[in-house]
Amino acid sequence: MSQIIEVKKSVVKFLKENIACYDVTVIKIDKIQDIWNSIAEVYEDDSFLKSMNLPPKKVRLFYSVKMDGKLEITSFERLNSFEGMDSASQ
Repeated sequence: MSQIIEVKKSVVKFLKENIACYDVTVIKIDKIQDIWNSIAEVYEDDSFLKSMNLPPKKVRLFYSVKMDGKLEITSFERLNSFEGMDSASQ
């Protein structure tokens, strides 16, 4: 199977196991040298509403996940927006 498919599966699995989310969609994958950079769109409960004991509402968030050539997660972070990934990496 293509390595890019394995990267996608690893990102989805990692995010589902490590953050409380409903849906994960990988929307971008890049390989620069031996580093895989990916962006995932994730739906989570709004933490502000949850803290105020109000009915939950799903919010769309973006996460950046980086993996090495062996598909080990080396870092991940929540982004302010999808565009934030492009400007942060330059």
